[in-house]
Amino acid sequence: MERWKGRVALVTGASVGIGAAIARVLVQHGMTVVGCARSVDKIESDQNWTQNFRRGLTNTLYIRSRLLYSVIRATKKLAAECKSADYAGTLVAHKCDLTNEEEILSMFSAIKSQYQGVDVCINNAGLAHPEPLLSGKTDLWRNMINVNVIAMSICTREAYQSMKMRNVDDGHIININSMSGHRVIPSSATHFYAATKFAVTALTEGLRQELREAQTHIRATSVSPGLVETEFAFRLYNNDPEKAAATYENLECLKAEDLASAVVYILSAPSHVQIGDIQMRPTEQRT
Repeated sequence: MERWKGRVALVTGASVGIGAAIARVLVQHGMTVVGCARSVDKIESDQNWTQNFRRGLTNTLYIRSRLLYSVIRATKKLAAECKSADYAGTLVAHKCDLTNEEEILSMFSAIKSQYQGVDVCINNAGLAHPEPLLSGKTDLWRNMINVNVIAMSICTREAYQSMKMRNVDDGHIININSMSGHRVIPSSATHFYAATKFAVTALTEGLRQELREAQTHIRATSVSPGLVETEFAFRLYNNDPEKAAATYENLECLKAEDLASAVVYILSAPSHVQIGDIQMRPTEQRT
């Protein structure tokens, strides 16, 4: 990771969970990390809420009564934590609604003005709605496509253009995918989500091929985790917190830090090594 010291990484969805863990570890390794998060009214509860669920101490009313904070505030809090810990790098919070292309372009313009450009792009932001194929809401299908596919593709394009403009030939684009991008489980709540993650699988390989055609050494990698104990299930089943909690109860899940370690492994690979996809599950996960 020595060669990445002082260089710039963009991490989308950096406020909580996997994104926060990745941002933190890159700062620890001396990178300047721009953590992208929304500043809209959607809010997250205290970071310990999943632990409370596991102890059986919470219910829907309790969750809604927790001290709530905005996503951008969470990213700023993480940045302050990194600073107080005296890590080698820096984390900067940047508000951006990834469903709005103008905001994405404005973010890249700001990064160019302040830091010259992006050397590593971690497309981590993603979401799921429990909308079946036979009865799902169109606007929520569209929301999944806009965030999981379109926004990722825009960030990828702009990151590559940033690298190309500065003659950066060793950059890296990492897409946080899912095992749902490789198989379809019999759960109607996640079928459309799986389709967006299959798209991520195809787009990552397509990106690798286009980078080779461009005769660049910029690399593209997908990381596909199984169950990770984050806020994901609580967002997916936000009207059924007991079901969300049960998702993580019967096995030892991956931790967000496991994904962060995978990203460090990818970025540490020798320049002649192209890691296409890392698939990782909890040892006890069957599907």
